[in-house]
Amino acid sequence: MTDPLARIPYVDGILTAAQVAETAASIAAMQEPSGAIPWTVGEHVDIWNHIEGAMALLVGGQVEAAERAFAWVPTMQRPDGSWPMKIVGGVVEDERGEVNMSSYFAVGLWHHWLVRRDIAFVQQFWPSVRAGLDWVVSMQLPFGGIAWSQEWEDGHPAAADPGALLAGSSSIYQSLRAGIALADLLDDPQPEWELTGGRLGHALREHRDLFMDKSKYSMDWYYPVLGGAVRGEPALELLDSLWGHFVVPDLGILCVDTNPWVTGAETCELAMALDAIGDQRRALGLLADMQHLRAEDGKYWTGWVYGDDVNWPPEWTTYTAAAVILAVDALGETHGHGTAGSGIMRGTSLGPHFSELALECGCPSGDLVR
Repeated sequence: MTDPLARIPYVDGILTAAQVAETAASIAAMQEPSGAIPWTVGEHVDIWNHIEGAMALLVGGQVEAAERAFAWVPTMQRPDGSWPMKIVGGVVEDERGEVNMSSYFAVGLWHHWLVRRDIAFVQQFWPSVRAGLDWVVSMQLPFGGIAWSQEWEDGHPAAADPGALLAGSSSIYQSLRAGIALADLLDDPQPEWELTGGRLGHALREHRDLFMDKSKYSMDWYYPVLGGAVRGEPALELLDSLWGHFVVPDLGILCVDTNPWVTGAETCELAMALDAIGDQRRALGLLADMQHLRAEDGKYWTGWVYGDDVNWPPEWTTYTAAAVILAVDALGETHGHGTAGSGIMRGTSLGPHFSELALECGCPSGDLVR
């Protein structure tokens, strides 16, 4: 009989396959009967973190729970393709549509294809992914960023927010590449997504100053790398530029630079960004450093306030556990064992980077691929 742990990722000297399986089980234990994955028991659900949780369940051996999570996603989608920002116990708490959340289903579905190679599953959820990305690309601003949200009034979409979030738009870049990969797989071309991706990638490389200023958050620092728009030497320079500002030795990275608070999810995301550009040494160090947040039964505290030396908030979160599992899978490929989905953040299986065509920011356009 095959060892059930044989397919589960691990990283030598940091987390075993059994520990990763335990962490995946902790996410499944917090899953709602509907299939929804809340931040923690009794908290709200957002589609982005829900999908991240489903991806972690899949590689952590909780396939049935993962596929229940996927099945729940279209049930909350609206006719325009968007999803509401916050859902609590199956009831919409914040009706606004959020572009980053509404695009990430593409990454989750492509990841499922990489791991399971189930074409019927892809075909089942492709209409939902396509509708979500169609709505997202309709929210692009002239400089290339994506307007981050849209109000809803009386059950209908209303005014869009005029600003774009750097971290969110960076994640959308990855989602568009995943969408193109799915479109190629299903022979359903989406040229408008490619045009949007080119403009967005250009903005993430050349016009980061035009996004809303959220620079106190570490996510704004590393997400252009994690999302894939910035690669090579510019990526190394970007991560080096604020390393000493956000990284706390032996603990992880700050969520915001205004508080002495390191958080596990952000630390693991930075580890995956480093892995994506070949810096496994620092990536492994960060993954090891944040293990002080591991709790009983494989759960993970959200963060740690140093100086006060207390876990805060006093809760274990599914999104932290999910980030750990996906970071282990990414680094396990070269330092242990990884699944067929381990390259999802490196982008090795995604659609190609986009040409910078028909720019509306005032820069010259051309067949440029960075």
